[in-house]
Amino acid sequence: MRQVQGFTLVEVLVALFVLAVGIVGAGATQITAERTRQQSALLSEAALLAASLAARMQLNPALASLAGAANPYLGLRYDASGGAPVAPVSCFGGTVCTPEQLAAFDLHEIRQAVHARFPRGRIEVCRDGSPWDSAARGWRWSCDDAADALPVVKLGWQGTGDAPGYVAVLR
Repeated sequence: MRQVQGFTLVEVLVALFVLAVGIVGAGATQITAERTRQQSALLSEAALLAASLAARMQLNPALASLAGAANPYLGLRYDASGGAPVAPVSCFGGTVCTPEQLAAFDLHEIRQAVHARFPRGRIEVCRDGSPWDSAARGWRWSCDDAADALPVVKLGWQGTGDAPGYVAVLR
C-alpha cells in the first residue's frame, strides 16, 4: 500500500508566491482604473464648464460680440495656484446688472469653479487658430489671437500622483 504524503514546503511557497503576484497585479489594476476614472470625470467637468461659459457669453451679447481686448470673456486668464478669486457684485436676487457687471460676475463664477473643482487648475479663453502643437504633440497654452479664429477654452489641471497635467481645449 502506498502512503499519501501531501505537499512539500517548496510547493506551498511557490503557490503563495503566485497568489501574491496575482493580488499585487489586481491592486495595481485597481489603482490605474481609479486614476483613469478621476481624469475622465475631470475632462467631463471641463466640457460642462466650457459649455456653461459659452451659454453665459450668449446671454451677454453686448460684450461677447466685441472683438479683441474689448471682449472681457476672451481675456479670461486664471491660475488657481494664485488663490481664490475675489467676488464682484452679485447679479442674483433681483439685482439689475450692467453688461459689464454681468461679465465680471460670469467670469468670477468660472474662476471659482476652476479653483474648486480642478487640482491646480488653470483656464484661458482666447481666439486660437491652431491650439495643437504638432512638434510637441500636445496642446499649446499660448494663443495666436487671430481675428478669424474661433474662441477656445483652454482648461488644464495637475494630474494625480506622478501623472502629468492635463489640458482640455474646447471650441
